[in-house]
Amino acid sequence: MIRAWEADPSSPLVRRLGRSPEELGTTGGESGCPDIWELENGDVAVIGRDLTDSYRGRLPDGLKIAPDERLVVIPRTTAVAAKGDLPDA
Repeated sequence: MIRAWEADPSSPLVRRLGRSPEELGTTGGESGCPDIWELENGDVAVIGRDLTDSYRGRLPDGLKIAPDERLVVIPRTTAVAAKGDLPDA
């Protein structure tokens, strides 16, 4: 299967999009925290809770999750805080 896009695991993380989890109050500071980062190649990395199995059986029409993909959920506040750092186009 030919894919239109492929993730590049060698692209480094370069900057956080939005505010830190500590600033947003979305972490206890001991383990894990939702976050959004821009990679050097312009792609975006998201750290969140893997809820793939919870959603797999109830996806809307047209939404597919490949075997090597995960549905990740982050708090709304994390996404909203990143909005100003995202390009318009």
